[in-house]
Amino acid sequence: MARQPRFEYTGAIYHVMARGDGGKAVFDTDDDRRSFVFRLGQVCGSHGWRVHAWVLMGNHFHLLLETPQANLVSGMKYLLGTFSQGWNRARQRSGHVFQGRYKSVPVSGSQADAYYFRIVADYIHLNPARARLAGGARGPLVGYKWSSMQDYLKGTGPDWLVMDRVLRAFDLAQDGRGRRAYVAWLEARAANHKGKIDEEAMRAIRSGWYLGKETFKVRLLKMLDKAMGKGTVNVKSLTGEALRDHGEKEAERIIREGLKTYGIKLGTTAFAEMSKSDPRKIVLAGLLRANTSVTNAWITEQLAMGHPGSVSRLLSAARTDRKLANQQRKLAAILYPE
Repeated sequence: MARQPRFEYTGAIYHVMARGDGGKAVFDTDDDRRSFVFRLGQVCGSHGWRVHAWVLMGNHFHLLLETPQANLVSGMKYLLGTFSQGWNRARQRSGHVFQGRYKSVPVSGSQADAYYFRIVADYIHLNPARARLAGGARGPLVGYKWSSMQDYLKGTGPDWLVMDRVLRAFDLAQDGRGRRAYVAWLEARAANHKGKIDEEAMRAIRSGWYLGKETFKVRLLKMLDKAMGKGTVNVKSLTGEALRDHGEKEAERIIREGLKTYGIKLGTTAFAEMSKSDPRKIVLAGLLRANTSVTNAWITEQLAMGHPGSVSRLLSAARTDRKLANQQRKLAAILYPE
């Protein structure tokens, strides 16, 4: 399975989740839960994190987390590392406590794009209802102790829990009335719908490397471009959809600039009219393979080069062709000036 991107930036908001190793329970006792909340408070203090919603379940946790500084990785390393050490020590064991890497998905925090922020907050707070631990006949949702719901009801909580942004996302007053209205909304959904989230929201939460509108995705990719240009991002760690989106964006730029260099108008059928082994196609294919993450199948489709295997064969043959190598260097100099 492709790894989720680990993308840090100033002012980022993430949906963060980690599950117990092998799906086993992590939060067996209240001591485990208190220990995790304590460690979370420590890292919020040291890293300046703000938490908008949280829940601890039997074998996993969820956070709606804001990082005013680009320090998600170091903070999560401390949080999971210190908690796991204590958890193992209490049980006189060693080894992994959490399963693989934690999941961290950037979430749009813009008021104009508040839908995704709202659905993550709802998803987190309604977890106990979906697990049938609270809500409706099982008692009030706020009766579940290990989430931020009780703090929203009371208006009190640790310094690192910030409630205003969630209330603002729901267009609620940032006072007791707003908090009570938000809790009542969640209690009704827990009682009447067992905490279910609509299918569109669930699809968004379960898939994708970001949560937001297309404009949010474009903003993330621009930041990623800038970070990669400065060499501050390890491209090998950016697999999955983030890398694919970034790769296709850069690949489209290479093709666009290549067409301009060759004096061919964008949007024409020029590639279809050229032979599959046209030198211009081979030069562009070589640049695409060297500078992006797009596949041979993508290159074949965009450049009309027949079968994906043709790309590998033509590029292999071109490595000994000085004329093609010179053409590729010249185009590369135009695309990537020093």
